Amino acid sequence: MTRRVRSAGLDPLVDYEEISRLFGQYDFPWDLEQALSFALFRTYAVPSIGRLLYDTQQFTTDTQRRHDDTALILGEIVDRGMETDPGRAAIRRMNQMHGRYDITNDDMRYVLATFVVMPNRWVHRYGWRRPTPEEDVAGVAYYRRLGALMGIRDLPEDLTGFARLLDDYEAEHFVFDPKSRAVADATLDLLISFYPRPLAPVVRRFSIAIMDPHLREAFGYDHPPVWFERASHGALRLRGRVVRFLPERREPRRVADSPRIRSYAGGFLIENLGT
Repeated sequence: MTRRVRSAGLDPLVDYEEISRLFGQYDFPWDLEQALSFALFRTYAVPSIGRLLYDTQQFTTDTQRRHDDTALILGEIVDRGMETDPGRAAIRRMNQMHGRYDITNDDMRYVLATFVVMPNRWVHRYGWRRPTPEEDVAGVAYYRRLGALMGIRDLPEDLTGFARLLDDYEAEHFVFDPKSRAVADATLDLLISFYPRPLAPVVRRFSIAIMDPHLREAFGYDHPPVWFERASHGALRLRGRVVRFLPERREPRRVADSPRIRSYAGGFLIENLGT
């Protein structure tokens, strides 16, 4: 039995938040969790971003909480909606954190581009189906609106534009930096900790194997054997084929319910999240 596209019939330029919610919480929750984690991870390879995160010490000494804060703030925006009071409170808190540091518009625009492009590429490569054109348009509209509320200027108008921005920025700025590598190592250690300890060496090799080659080079990670790299990508594609035949999800999978969120067992307040 073929799964239905839940967002069929919705207008991507009007209903972009609902389409994005259905896409991320029902159709591809696991995929987007991985893709967004790796999207944020790759931004460290831009030295101006990696150095800033290292110098704050937040992403090397309290990596779990920084991961949780980022996920919860973005998840709250998805759950509540950007035009609601709780959603605006989450965006305001995010802007307060960014406002404490001298971050260029170009870096902010690049980070936003990773959140547009990398989930799309992940689902194209490994998902149980490909995104529809309407979902592509909705994803761009969602992040263009979020970017506007964050004060980010000169945003691309379509997915092709965001992809070009991301690829060009990485070609120009990706370079090895020891501070970026330290932040990447701390984050990779956290991602590995989400799996049983005996699997840690395999999960680490697997995570590095599915990185883009230029990202591995920027962090100074050794390239894996070709056979292992192919097997790692093949395992993710196989998972997508299996998921295609599983029953449709009946309840949304929200970020706040993820077992990867460990810092706030008793609940959280948006104003207390972040640096």
